[in-house]
Amino acid sequence: MNFLLMTIQLAFRVLLANPMRAGLTMLGIIIGVGAVVAMVSLGEGAGRLIQSQIASLGTNVLIVIPGATTVSGVRSGLGGVSTLTLEDAKDIQRKIPGVADMLYANRAVLQAVHERKNWSTVVMGTTPSFPNIREWPPAQGTFFTQSDEDGAAKVAVLGKTAAENLFERGEDILGAQIRIKNVPLRVIGILAPKGQTFMGQDQDDVIVVPFSTAERKVLGTKFLGTIGIIILSATERSSVPQLAQEVRDLLRTRHRLQASEEDDFTIRTMDDIAKASAGASRTMMIMLLSIASISLIVGGIGIMNILLVSVTERTREIGVRMAVGAKRRHILLQFLIEAVMLSMVGGVMGVLFGVAGARLATAVAGWPTIVSPQAVTVSFLFSVAVGVFFGLYPANRASRLNPIEALRYE
Repeated sequence: MNFLLMTIQLAFRVLLANPMRAGLTMLGIIIGVGAVVAMVSLGEGAGRLIQSQIASLGTNVLIVIPGATTVSGVRSGLGGVSTLTLEDAKDIQRKIPGVADMLYANRAVLQAVHERKNWSTVVMGTTPSFPNIREWPPAQGTFFTQSDEDGAAKVAVLGKTAAENLFERGEDILGAQIRIKNVPLRVIGILAPKGQTFMGQDQDDVIVVPFSTAERKVLGTKFLGTIGIIILSATERSSVPQLAQEVRDLLRTRHRLQASEEDDFTIRTMDDIAKASAGASRTMMIMLLSIASISLIVGGIGIMNILLVSVTERTREIGVRMAVGAKRRHILLQFLIEAVMLSMVGGVMGVLFGVAGARLATAVAGWPTIVSPQAVTVSFLFSVAVGVFFGLYPANRASRLNPIEALRYE
């Protein structure tokens, strides 16, 4: 035990005798561990944000969108042609008892104008169920009602971003008039801030109008009654898979699809979306960790090179120690501990830099970060393992020196 403590003290003295060389040797370890901790923290934060955004749509929600179609031998991709109709949506609500609520919608990017200001934004025509299913209530004013939908009322509810770009600060927005395609719309509400999606799209950059108003006066359509999306909420979360199957069966019947034909629509549940996003995040995380791990390996090679130089520089010292009774294992342990000390100190500094980098990313760029204790522990232990692995060769080489030749070395 005393010998081990003395060896550790000696290793510290050797490292402190050449602080610049020791610092440069540890640089690869510091960068590698710091990159691993920072990347995992960013990945964990982004994953948590994505899951929360998906959950904000509701865990008992499923989405139906137009699928691939083949017309006159020409195949159109997902959403290329609208294969969903207003009657499809109404039939689902009438015939499937597990549907608690439903909305359908069309959307397009259009220019909105208010006095001298204009803004290109997403204009969505949808139903009064929108705030309930999307869990997105107005922060000011009200949402449009079923009577507004039935009468194709010229009213609009603005997202926060659209409102900020169409109106001056402090200006009265509720009751004001905007124009889209020269159609005057009265603003009756402003939606609560929703923020960005996990794909970076600003959800608040939107203007919502009644579906009938959008179809007949604002968006227009080649065929009346076509819709771009249906969102359903189930009465119970456990019934979502059954509800998806019932919706699929009903739509296939309505679209007169044969058993050999593919669906001309696509159904997605929140579980499907969550699993897909989690899989993508996991793949990206593995790629980032693989890249960051290269720095650890480079750092290990640096430790090995410096220790090989140290063995050459201290050949006479090794010969003296062997001459006074030091055994091979003592020399081996001495150089191995020096390698471990380099990697441990580099690992600790890397962890500190990684945590600081993650916090800085949150403060400057607003990216969510979650420092994972498991990632910190694993990256530190891996750095120690790198030190042991790459320190073993120079330590073994030092221990195999011939004492007589070592004493003669100049």
